[in-house]
Amino acid sequence: MPRALTDGSAEDSVRVGGHEVHGLPVDLETRCVHWHQPWDVVALALPCCERLHPCRECHDAVAGHEAQLWPPDRFDAEAILCGACGSPMSIERYLAADACPCCAAVFNPGCRLHRHRYFAEQPASAGAARAG
Repeated sequence: MPRALTDGSAEDSVRVGGHEVHGLPVDLETRCVHWHQPWDVVALALPCCERLHPCRECHDAVAGHEAQLWPPDRFDAEAILCGACGSPMSIERYLAADACPCCAAVFNPGCRLHRHRYFAEQPASAGAARAG
């Protein structure tokens, strides 16, 4: 049963590719109430809890703790999940991609504007990096 939150909404979780994704109503491809366009198919874990969420807003709403950013020395962590196929990938691999390397589902190009909400800084090799 979904957990009631202080704002009256309810936490939801779904299994995608065998991974639990937490947020505010999450669909089977990791879209949520905040990001729900066809290309919004990424879930991210933050190092503070390493639980997958569709977006930072979902994390902040349901996690019950302050978010931490991924430091560059941990960009090898498999903290990203493609919502289209359920394949996990490293932060480094995600930042270098425009689409899922496993199923070719295109990621939202606008996520580049929000990378500072997930990643402490960019490694030189990432160039125009992205986040959900």
